[in-house]
Amino acid sequence: MPQTIGKKHQYILFTLGRLYSELNSRLKDRHLRIAIPKYVFIELVQKANITEKKARALYRNLETLEKKKLISYKNSCLALTDKGDRLYLKIRKEHEPFIRLSEILNDSDLMRYSRKSQTVFRFEE
Repeated sequence: MPQTIGKKHQYILFTLGRLYSELNSRLKDRHLRIAIPKYVFIELVQKANITEKKARALYRNLETLEKKKLISYKNSCLALTDKGDRLYLKIRKEHEPFIRLSEILNDSDLMRYSRKSQTVFRFEE
């Protein structure tokens, strides 16, 4: 994938895109769309421990994405531009196998994928 932005900026772009995808998918039957103000996004990212960056660093990352025309900031809300949405989809496609694996491993009933399971005792010396 041609890198138009660094890994840190890709991570922030992916986080914003994924957040919009997840929240909007919950509202699709209501014909509503989510709009996220910049300060709400930064607060959410920090409180959810998605990144350890300070608020000012996140603001700067968002400003860089805006300068590169990957996100827009209008009506006090963040949005992916068409260019940003295309890059988000490329990043998502590239990482989809890892995301899927994480979802499978986080499944509470992981053993349903196996017909037989075995318990092994391990003794520490």
